[in-house]
Amino acid sequence: MFRKRYRMGGIALSALGTLVMAGVFTLGAGGASACEECKGKYEVDGKKSGYLYSTPATQAIQDDDFTNPGFLWVERGRQLWAKKEGEANKSCKDCHGEPEKLRGVFPTYPKFDPKTKKLINIEQRINRCRTEQMKAKAWKWESDELLSMTTLVGYVSRGMPVNVKVDGPAKPFFEKGKAFYFQRRGQLDMACKHCHIDFPGQYIRADLLSEGRAGGAFPLYRLKWQKLGSLHRRFRGCNKQVRAKPYKAGSDEYVNLELYVKWRSNGLPVEVPAVRR
Repeated sequence: MFRKRYRMGGIALSALGTLVMAGVFTLGAGGASACEECKGKYEVDGKKSGYLYSTPATQAIQDDDFTNPGFLWVERGRQLWAKKEGEANKSCKDCHGEPEKLRGVFPTYPKFDPKTKKLINIEQRINRCRTEQMKAKAWKWESDELLSMTTLVGYVSRGMPVNVKVDGPAKPFFEKGKAFYFQRRGQLDMACKHCHIDFPGQYIRADLLSEGRAGGAFPLYRLKWQKLGSLHRRFRGCNKQVRAKPYKAGSDEYVNLELYVKWRSNGLPVEVPAVRR
């Protein structure tokens, strides 16, 4: 059924729309309103963070810094921050002082990079500091080291609004990310918008769909993963779920998509390290 396209009254229906008509989707009662008292914090100008689509139990894990497992990566990030590495025998602290000095940096990435004439996201910026300033090897994507440092940089901006720029030299990359978001792909012939714009607050099997405004949440601890993961890991997972070939983490396609997703999150608070199901 998933691989077919159905027509009704001359209108092509996607696999997702077909499932809705068949009654597979039901309203996620209590999902978006599970924490009414948090709406002022996690709902801004009608935009709802994925936090509001989490169960109260998951919200409670995120809210308690002592039980939030993401803080294991924050603490490791602090250790790495002061560790001298590379041929230059330098640490992040040598250039930047304490991590808190970077408050306000995380919410502005990805941004246009004049050096490469492309977008650069926070993970790539961290690795550039390693290779150019420390003369050390770049960390691999999804490595504990890169996740830890990215989480620390995100954490020191916790509570600040996401504020990426999509005009000027960033505009062409923003448009590419937007096109990706609306493009059907994979055997299920679905785009990102089919879940996160058309059907937020409804279930697709056991998963309650959010608005996909993930810009201030990643890296986050996902209960399904039992560890922290990057936004690009989530992109890859979504592509696999619609049976499309995923791009590599850090690819131009995913960095462009990241800018569009974070633009959709503009104004919402940085939650790093967030917790989701």
